Amino acid sequence: MTRVAALDCGTNSLRLLVTDLVDGQQSDVHREMRVVRLGEGVDRTGSLAPQAIARTRDALVDYAATCGELGVERTRMVATSATRDAANRDDFHTMVLDVLGSEPEVISGDEEAALSFAGATRALDPADGPFLVMDIGGGSTELVLGTDAVTAALSVDVGCVRLTERHLRDDPPTTAQVAAAERDIDDALEQVRKVVPVEQARTAVGLAGSVTTVAALALALPAYNRDAIHLSRLSAGDVRRVSTDLLAMTHGVRAALPVMHPGRVDVIGAGALILRTLVDRLALSEVLVSEADILDGIAWSLDG
Repeated sequence: MTRVAALDCGTNSLRLLVTDLVDGQQSDVHREMRVVRLGEGVDRTGSLAPQAIARTRDALVDYAATCGELGVERTRMVATSATRDAANRDDFHTMVLDVLGSEPEVISGDEEAALSFAGATRALDPADGPFLVMDIGGGSTELVLGTDAVTAALSVDVGCVRLTERHLRDDPPTTAQVAAAERDIDDALEQVRKVVPVEQARTAVGLAGSVTTVAALALALPAYNRDAIHLSRLSAGDVRRVSTDLLAMTHGVRAALPVMHPGRVDVIGAGALILRTLVDRLALSEVLVSEADILDGIAWSLDG
């Protein structure tokens, strides 16, 4: 048995998974997520804001203490879209090295896609493949095709934080703002279609907080429930209904939804819009929702 810690630092959140890996099985010990918004303003300024690095440091200090208390043997921390894009990412590296004793890996979009695919599909039946894994993050979205391994993938710069900051500035956003965001998503999908043969997919798998929150709302859960959400199926109609509702709500109404994480309130509209546009443009009848994602892929990369 090996006890490992996986840390995923994205544009919106910093997540920790402590899990035991034994004989090809995963037994989770601790999962935690903090919304640190590391990517605040990166799309506009090209740099990580000092206050964003400070928020991330505060969470990382707590995570390092948790790993010590739980007897973690191996640790891997990866950083994705916001850090890839930042001119001052060395400041972030220095901070992480100071707290963890090792530097984070700023992975490429292709590496991010491969880890997301590994985490999401490990427990799925290959007979249901090829899978199209759609990982909607804060700064980027990864679309990955494969069955036992990745055959094609592309990371595009549309994410819930990036599109909110770029377009959805009113509360609720205007029709024109939503249309502008949709154009960005459509442009990104044109890039995807040149690289990823999306029409070959038999099963579309949706990952990350925007997707799981839409699923929780579609299921009318009284509170966020990871077990109820994992491997649930979102119909295209439910995606359209929930996304339309979210984009019409004010911040206060969204915040009052029982499944809504406080750190997701201001960006969920954009995340739901990305999901809706993918469903519509790719003519998907449903999306298989997975709570297993890049964090699980990072953990399995530490096996052996």
